[in-house]
Amino acid sequence: MTVPSRGTPPGSPAPALVTDPATAPEPATGPGPSEGGAPPEAVGTVETAAGTDAGTGAVGTAAVDDAEGGPKSAGSGTEDGATPAGGEDESAPAGDGETAGGGDDTAAVEDAAAQVSETEAEIAAQRELRARIAQRKAEKEGPIPAGTKLSGQAADLLAAVRAMESGQAPPPVPVAAAPEAPAVPAQNRPQAPEPARAAPATAPEAVAAVGAVLAEGGAPPTLAAQVTATLGAQAGDALREDPWLLLSVPGVRPEQADGFARALLGDGCGPGDERRAAALVGWLLEQAAVRGHTALAFPAVRAALSERSVPDPDEALRHAIAEGAVLVFQDGVEDADGDTGDEAADDADAAGAADGPAVPVLLGLDRYALAEESLADGLARLVKTAQEASWDEAAAQAPSPSAGELIRAVAGHGLVVHTGGEAARAEPVALAEAVRTLGLRPVVAAHGENGRRRLGAGAVTVAGLLSGAEGPGRDADGALDLDLLVVLDAPQLDVETATVLVESLPDGARLVLSGDPGVLWSAGAGRVFADLLAARVCPQIASRTPDPGPLGELVSGIGIGELNQVEAPGKEVVIVPVRDAGEAVHRTVQLVADSVPRAIGVPSGQTQVITVGHGGAVGTRALNVALKERLNPGPGRFGGFDPDDRVAYVPAPGRTLTGSVVSADAEGLRLDCDGVPVVVPRELVESVVRHGWALTAHQAAGMRWPAAVVVLPGDSAQGLNRPWVYTAFGRGERHLSVVHGVDQALAQAVAGVGAAERTTRLRGLLEGLLTPSV
Repeated sequence: MTVPSRGTPPGSPAPALVTDPATAPEPATGPGPSEGGAPPEAVGTVETAAGTDAGTGAVGTAAVDDAEGGPKSAGSGTEDGATPAGGEDESAPAGDGETAGGGDDTAAVEDAAAQVSETEAEIAAQRELRARIAQRKAEKEGPIPAGTKLSGQAADLLAAVRAMESGQAPPPVPVAAAPEAPAVPAQNRPQAPEPARAAPATAPEAVAAVGAVLAEGGAPPTLAAQVTATLGAQAGDALREDPWLLLSVPGVRPEQADGFARALLGDGCGPGDERRAAALVGWLLEQAAVRGHTALAFPAVRAALSERSVPDPDEALRHAIAEGAVLVFQDGVEDADGDTGDEAADDADAAGAADGPAVPVLLGLDRYALAEESLADGLARLVKTAQEASWDEAAAQAPSPSAGELIRAVAGHGLVVHTGGEAARAEPVALAEAVRTLGLRPVVAAHGENGRRRLGAGAVTVAGLLSGAEGPGRDADGALDLDLLVVLDAPQLDVETATVLVESLPDGARLVLSGDPGVLWSAGAGRVFADLLAARVCPQIASRTPDPGPLGELVSGIGIGELNQVEAPGKEVVIVPVRDAGEAVHRTVQLVADSVPRAIGVPSGQTQVITVGHGGAVGTRALNVALKERLNPGPGRFGGFDPDDRVAYVPAPGRTLTGSVVSADAEGLRLDCDGVPVVVPRELVESVVRHGWALTAHQAAGMRWPAAVVVLPGDSAQGLNRPWVYTAFGRGERHLSVVHGVDQALAQAVAGVGAAERTTRLRGLLEGLLTPSV
């Protein structure tokens, strides 16, 4: 393969490439995509028939509803770097003027959110949280005991994650402790993921009352069930008292909530209304969480409020802090956690000044504050309670030097980070096997079913381990019954899932987080793996096992910012240049349906298409329409799906399972997800299942297929960065085809565009609890 090198100046023509004349596309009649020169051509290109009709008639066909719900995008539908796979898609139709909103996000939450006494409850909750923080600070010099039977924060977070896994929205305030989880027999075989479930039914009279208020305010009455599920049975009265509570319903925008409030309150409302300010602060932080942030700097929130026409952003934030709608943090300042609302706001004022303190003032929601505080404490507990051991004999028998180094590190520490590519996954597996010969109880967990299958028998998924469907079960105290937990694909762990996982480990257990630091971060909030690497509070073992072959060489170069030429004698890497969106769709379908199966020997069902976003002429929707028309045409008799359709199933935001349609009956749509049978209730099919021949790179992270076709249309250039390219190009095991229409933007993205930063607190919390090891 030949691609523009790292040193190619922006705007200069791409270098001439050696081309197989029989497979080259027809030349353009005018200037090509390389700034007036001929378009880049394929090296070792798979044989194609340029004149073959490969389903281009599907281009321009009405796109299927994006049931999975991706982020809104311009042009090609550029994928937001942190938007979960099941997040909101503002470009998706909501019908008859409704506010767009996904079904997953409309589950019931605390009814108290709609009552006047919520202010007092929030303030009390905030004070309780600060007391917990102070207690943890006092205890950080000694071992941190594991909570018996997962009470307190661990149980709160476990309940939140279980609610999320079941398709419900996690509660915005701490919930009652979950009952003790009984130990279950070891189950390492694949288990069906817990299906998404509809929100509990609400009283018809409550829904009717909300519908009347919505109609009075000019909002679609069809939103009544969703609003009632979010705000509770008293939602009608609550909306009359505070119309901006509508902003807490997923998918509602501030301008829509403002219009609703004006219709209800008339002259009694304005841009400076305290109720509006509190709602806006919460909404801004929720939107930041969708982008991966667990907190935001005070100046950023203040600026966002100004953009939303709040006349006095400082006073609005003081009010939001006093109301308990937001928490204030200044990590590293000893007395910050004891500030009152007014004192914290004053500190925030200072932070916004030009000569403000070096330690920024952050604002966050209690949900993520609890998660990061508990995760830091849990990791510190593992570090302090692990007993040093000597496993030198097992390390000497390890299959590789890197595996031996990993075994020695884990023998002496309770927390170890392991980094490496696909080939390096064998090292944590070797660690688990060595530990088992020592009489200990190891468990190896992957992010999803695709990753678990690649590990072989005995591995589990993170979701299955936490739910009890897979793994060793729990002991009498509710902790996982194991001595060592190895988590692969660790960069895909969001902060809430990581918290529940760590809090579920008993004192003295060892934890190894293993993954490739170059891939895209988790779909959910946080950057756990990156923060742990940056904190340097535990041993970090970097694998010296390279990924083999031309694909491994190409991806390794991308990881260090170089888009190198690689020799691909077996057509492992192919570039297919395209000029426009129509040709990109045509070439993609042609590769999947004909060229890759014929020339590479990988059937269409084992080839995955990856593109930058959901929307646009070459997004997942358009590509899935074209691919279905060519590979499995049908009327869509099962809610838009036919037997053998490839699908992406999203049981919870940020968690994507790939599979195929088997059948449908009264219970719902029956899927086969990597050998695991799944039944999706018929009322949820539209919101959690979509066609899956084409995915985004965020959805594909943590998964691999025999062949991958990465589509880079011309208008996707602004959405490219090095982690995206690294992730997408690394999804193919045997073959990678790149449908290339972005010219020099690809090399520029690899060379100089890093991941979008996320604001988190975990690194600072870890550094405050543990002494850096390096």
